Amino acid sequence: MKSITLFSDGSSLGNPGYGGYCAILRYKNSEKIISGGEENTTNNRMELKAVIEGLRALKEPCCIEIISDSSYVTKGIAQWLENWIRRNFNKIKNPDLWREYIKVSKQHQVKTTWIKGHSGHAENERCDKIAKEEAEKVKSKGAAA
Repeated sequence: MKSITLFSDGSSLGNPGYGGYCAILRYKNSEKIISGGEENTTNNRMELKAVIEGLRALKEPCCIEIISDSSYVTKGIAQWLENWIRRNFNKIKNPDLWREYIKVSKQHQVKTTWIKGHSGHAENERCDKIAKEEAEKVKSKGAAA
């Protein structure tokens, strides 16, 4: 299996508000950036959406290290998800996205690493910048409508 690093970040201008996400997939010396945005969303939804869309872009089963500054995402995947599944996502926020995460991650071996945000981690800073740009694009489209 290929070893992939998935750096991710999400942004929301208001919570809820205009949101953006970014994932950087790295395999050896190659990188692919996946980004997008949504209206009326939250920061946590965008953090998780970045991971989902990054995983969705992979064409074969891989060993993946997800590196994120979101403890919601890293702990959700590594510590809480199993219990949430047992409880059928009862009283859990964003069950639609967590179910989507399960679908797109099932063929992969996933581990998570939490990093402190805004601490100079190069890929995290890039993801943050792109996610904010995506949120601004959504906001400007909304203002133009």
